[in-house]
Amino acid sequence: MTAGTGHFDIPEEDILRANLYDFLSITLARPPGQAVLDRCAGLEGDATPLGEAVQALARIASSTSPRAAEREFNGLFIGLGRGEVLPYASYYMTGFLNEKPLSVLRNDMARLGITRAPNVFEPEDNIASLFEMMAGLILGRFGDPASLSAQRDFFNRHVGPWAEHMFSDLEGAKSSVFYAAVGRIGRTFVGIEKEAFRMMAEATA
Repeated sequence: MTAGTGHFDIPEEDILRANLYDFLSITLARPPGQAVLDRCAGLEGDATPLGEAVQALARIASSTSPRAAEREFNGLFIGLGRGEVLPYASYYMTGFLNEKPLSVLRNDMARLGITRAPNVFEPEDNIASLFEMMAGLILGRFGDPASLSAQRDFFNRHVGPWAEHMFSDLEGAKSSVFYAAVGRIGRTFVGIEKEAFRMMAEATA
């Protein structure tokens, strides 16, 4: 995605959320090189479910080579004809690619001032792009930082209905080793975000 950036006073917890969205986006957009694997291996987590998932990724990343990660990525997301996992909102929400969820997303992207980068050819409703958009909304890459209610609306429309299911599939895919740990983090994080937005909606109802 392309957008301008600005300087805003963003709460630390929101910066941490955006960093995790960005991190997951990077690992899901392309096979991780050595620098990304080293970054993963250096992560530390606490005793929470998300922290334990982060610890598991760090352990696996420390023994994963870029070549092995690339083979895994290709088997999961590319394959011969198609990979084991199709990480697109349209597929998970309708059973088909390039369906109504993609057109709804494109309308929302236009309204929010988000444009697809010229060197990106994947449909915009893939999970890596959606997580990049969520990070951008939080950090103000598309103008002012989005309010929590605007973040919630985008999440509930484009991420919440399907991403946990996709990450569960990624965890259980036969090609998954490194990406099983990525899937665990993604599933746990999406669940946390979903519950936080639900509680926020209840509090403002």
